[in-house]
Amino acid sequence: MDEIQKKTNVLRSAYDTAIERLNISQLEHELQSISEKIAETGFWDDNLAAQEIMKKQSALQSRVEPWKQLGSQLTELSEMASLGDESLQADLQTSLEQATSKFDALKAELRFNGKYDDHDAVITLSAGAGGTDAQDWTAMLLRMYTRWAEQQNMSITLIEESAGEEAGLKRATLEINGPFAYGKLASEHGVHRLVRLSPFNSDSLRQTSFAKVDVMPKIDRPDELEIDPKDLKIDVYRAGGHGGQSVNTTDSAVRITHIPSGVTVSIQNERSQLQNKETAMTVIRSRLAVLQIEQHKDHLDEIKGPNQSAEWGNQIRSYVLHPYKQVKDLRTRYETSDAEGVLAGNIEPFISAYLEMNFS
Repeated sequence: MDEIQKKTNVLRSAYDTAIERLNISQLEHELQSISEKIAETGFWDDNLAAQEIMKKQSALQSRVEPWKQLGSQLTELSEMASLGDESLQADLQTSLEQATSKFDALKAELRFNGKYDDHDAVITLSAGAGGTDAQDWTAMLLRMYTRWAEQQNMSITLIEESAGEEAGLKRATLEINGPFAYGKLASEHGVHRLVRLSPFNSDSLRQTSFAKVDVMPKIDRPDELEIDPKDLKIDVYRAGGHGGQSVNTTDSAVRITHIPSGVTVSIQNERSQLQNKETAMTVIRSRLAVLQIEQHKDHLDEIKGPNQSAEWGNQIRSYVLHPYKQVKDLRTRYETSDAEGVLAGNIEPFISAYLEMNFS
């Protein structure tokens, strides 16, 4: 019994350290504030704003509740162990093992200690060198991240896409919403290389193609990253489309350029110019936040635009489908021969390897 009590105390100490590092008390305070706001008269008058608040409440609850439940479990375990009842030893040992297993799973959150790791993610995929194969590769990556998000019970929203002439995508931007979406997907930021027999070549020659993956934290609150309006150039133009009623009849598409950095975002998915502008501003903030982190700049007007091209020599990961099958991350050296599984969304081992390499 003394041994169980000792192990329980050690686990409790580790638990207390973890919730302090994760600032769980602050998250509980935020939940309380949200609950009070929801209870206010007229909360649902602005339906869109109310939905955003409810979504935030759900996200916070999914982070806080497991830790609160574990804390209650540890308190009960410690109280039972202190009774010194030998007949309870087997049950206490089982409870201790369950609590330890739960803590080991939860403490993975400690690896997400970046400024924006708890944010949702915005991913932009761009075809690089490789022509039609690169555009098809971009579409394959879009499916891979979509399936990963579905496996993680995260929601996916396609913000915009530009189809290739023959197949695939020239470009696509999607939003992934879920716990630590950005913290998990930050490992995917960079150039991805594919080697395979080309389905677009009559001779089925081996083809190497590239696509760039830009992963950004979703920053939709202006106070999180303040941008001087004078640094923005906003253009509106007629949205393109595949035809149909009301297509190309209004100037609803929006292009926003951050002048100091040269970062440009164009959105035309929504019918409303206002909605497209809000979406474009979210993506602009998100891109600038990543560049600010990468370039260690204190001021946004000092940031230079991204200059890494999607071509040979810049890749972070290689996906080989011929003459053998292998996916290898060039940073962590993690590799697997299950290329089909990876392309079907099983990228969790790559994410874990990257987090372990960078966690301190």
